Amino acid sequence: MSKPLNSGKKAVLLQPSRIRREPAAPVAEKSVRAYPTERETWTVVIGVLMFALAITILTFRISDITAH
Repeated sequence: MSKPLNSGKKAVLLQPSRIRREPAAPVAEKSVRAYPTERETWTVVIGVLMFALAITILTFRISDITAH
């Protein structure tokens, strides 16, 4: 085991902080929807299908251009 450090310096006595803080405001409860609405569901489905269609068209166009 190591020996305690004897540096010869006096210990510093620290004063407690005088900063006063206001308590945190109570958090208002939020209403949570468990399931998305039908409109949100259809928006996601249409977005995914449009993205897939764009990737498919892009793939065919690149294939057609590089085949010549």
